[in-house]
Amino acid sequence: QVQLVESGGGLVQAGGSLRLSCAASGRTYNIYAMGWFRQRPGKEREYVAGIRWSGGSTYYSDSMKGRFTISRDNAKNTVYLQMNSLEPEDTALYHCAAGGRSWYALKEMPFDYWGQGTQVTVSS
Repeated sequence: QVQLVESGGGLVQAGGSLRLSCAASGRTYNIYAMGWFRQRPGKEREYVAGIRWSGGSTYYSDSMKGRFTISRDNAKNTVYLQMNSLEPEDTALYHCAAGGRSWYALKEMPFDYWGQGTQVTVSS
C-alpha cells in the first residue's frame, strides 16, 4: 500500500499562485508515476498533470499547459504542482494519485492510490 498526503491548497486571488505538495509513504517502490487530478463543482474529475518517477517525463492537460508545472523530488517521495495565473475556474478539490504501469503512456496512466485531496479556491 501507498499512502498519499496532499498539502498546499488554500484561498488565492485570481492571477495568484499556489504550490501543491503530495508526499508518498509506504510501498513507494510500486510507484511508476504520480499525477494530479481535480474535481470542480458539478464537473467530472479531470487529469491535470502526470510525471514518471524514473526519468521525469511529464504530461499536461491542454487547458493547464503553460500555467501549471509538475515536478518531483525522488529523495523525498514527493510530487509538486506549481500553479500560476490561477483563475476562478481552477477552483477545485485537487487530488494526488500514484502507481501506474511502466508500459502505459502518462496520458492514460492507471493510478492505484489516491490522496484525500486539498481544496484550492480562487476568488475573482
